[in-house]
Amino acid sequence: MRHRAQNKSFLERGGFGLLALVALIVFAFDVLPAARLLLAALFPGGVFNSDAMLSALSSRSAMNAARATLETALLSTLLALPLGTAMALVLGVTDIRRRRIASFLFVLSVMISPQVIALAFLHLAGPASPILNALGLAPEAGSANPMLGRGGIILVLGLHHAPLVYVVMSAGLKRIPLAVVEAARIDGARPSGILVDHLMPLLRPHLVSAALLAFVAGIGNFGIPALLGAPVNYLTLPVLIYRRLSSFGTDMIGDVSALGLLVAAIAIVCVATSQFLTRKHGVHLEDDTPLKPFWPLGRARIAVETFVTVVLAVTLVLPILSLLAAALVPSYGMPLSLATMTLDNFVEVLARQDVTIRAFTNSLIYAGGAACVLALLVVPVAYGLIRLVGRSRILAVSLLEISYVLPGIVLAIACILLFLKPMPLVGFSLYATPWIIVFAYLARFLSVALKPVLAGMMQIDVAQEEAAAIDGARLMQRLFGIVLPSLLPAAVAGGLMAFLLAFSELTVSALLWSAGTETIGVVLYNLEEAGLASQASAVAIVIIAVVTIAMLVLDALGKYLPAGALPWHCEMEGEVRMNAKPLHIPARAPAIKQLEPKPALS
Repeated sequence: MRHRAQNKSFLERGGFGLLALVALIVFAFDVLPAARLLLAALFPGGVFNSDAMLSALSSRSAMNAARATLETALLSTLLALPLGTAMALVLGVTDIRRRRIASFLFVLSVMISPQVIALAFLHLAGPASPILNALGLAPEAGSANPMLGRGGIILVLGLHHAPLVYVVMSAGLKRIPLAVVEAARIDGARPSGILVDHLMPLLRPHLVSAALLAFVAGIGNFGIPALLGAPVNYLTLPVLIYRRLSSFGTDMIGDVSALGLLVAAIAIVCVATSQFLTRKHGVHLEDDTPLKPFWPLGRARIAVETFVTVVLAVTLVLPILSLLAAALVPSYGMPLSLATMTLDNFVEVLARQDVTIRAFTNSLIYAGGAACVLALLVVPVAYGLIRLVGRSRILAVSLLEISYVLPGIVLAIACILLFLKPMPLVGFSLYATPWIIVFAYLARFLSVALKPVLAGMMQIDVAQEEAAAIDGARLMQRLFGIVLPSLLPAAVAGGLMAFLLAFSELTVSALLWSAGTETIGVVLYNLEEAGLASQASAVAIVIIAVVTIAMLVLDALGKYLPAGALPWHCEMEGEVRMNAKPLHIPARAPAIKQLEPKPALS
């Protein structure tokens, strides 16, 4: 009976409507924006004109911006890769204490929007730095801020993207069974030998994937180059696109579409290469016992914990202290002391300024509304992908990632192209309305919200649904009565993740906002551009507080979520047992077999 139920087509099981919903979501949020961007780049004015696209791409400003984009992305990756890998190995294989807290704080640094981090480092290192002035260490007055320009962008991008490397490498460690370590112990291998000779070869695909992910993040980053590069005219492609659209409006839509297509092509090639390498060369072993920390540090523990503390201080603590110091002085450049300390900047941005109050309200509504819609959508989408799509699931999941893979500035161009003119049938346009920002959030963060729900859906046994189907339960009854209760925590977590990323983002809304629809990321950028650094710092501190609270709520939900749903959770907890006798040790090292293709969200 069960075999016959499994062989029923989705039409017989009542899944046609749900499958149509999945197809509609994939088309509307991912395929349509990408196709519209491609059409605008190749057919400006509705006529095929490759010369116009080549002219836009070969201009001196475009070539300079492309070179700046590639060099900052590449060099920042060379910083992020060893730093993130070292943190993953330290927290994953050693007996360091409080690894859960360290993991949470390290990932928190990348959850804070790039423009906030850039603003923090800008205020930390300059001659007007309140912290350095209070310590008497500030550079000479009138000297250039060392964070402005190429070097500052590379440094901040590298530090900001190191947690991305950490997440990928930690995921790779979690897929290596404990049997690898135990087999190496029998052969007399020391912890360092186990790491170098046994674990690192298995982690090589994840290392390449992490490098490509950091590179793609550097290619598409807007906030950091905008704050640190634009003031000295060091422009990357996303910043050049923003400048052209903000200066010339939609008259430049053909040129910026071509530039956006170039950025998108680089990002998509890198992500596709990453997924290909991970799936083709990734391995797992026959033993399913997960890897646990196996390296007792002994006397070296203090040194290793000092390294972790320094990394967290540089990537998170010092930037936050820099922003807080700048927000607590009456005007930027004054040293922080008990005599100069004031809360006026917080009162100004939270109670007096209409634009900042409106921006906070807008961000809460837009990000919160998009998160709620995504939380409602992801359960039926995940069910359709796992139960109904079948072997085409990998293609469908890959298509769902397009809008997340596209740099935010490119997705914003695609949304402008889609909604600049009145839509067919309905006769009105979403351009210059809040709805275009909400649509962009839905498209960009759908794959983020879907990830924990997909992980949970894969763990639900189909037998209960089949039994309910035999008793006459329809698809919606099975979905709401059996599947939804199990996936509700994952759906809430996915929605919160989307909110966390959307609340203070700038790359999407920088091109989509209009008067009255400002988001808090846009206001923060405009305050800094206007020279109101102390007020911008106060806004940044409030943003960090909101993001931290959202992450704490997510962390509290962690015990109800499937393994791997939250990137900062350390499942490899446990005591180091160097002399413990394993329950089962194979006579030879476990056989390695190729991974079956599985959907993976970036």
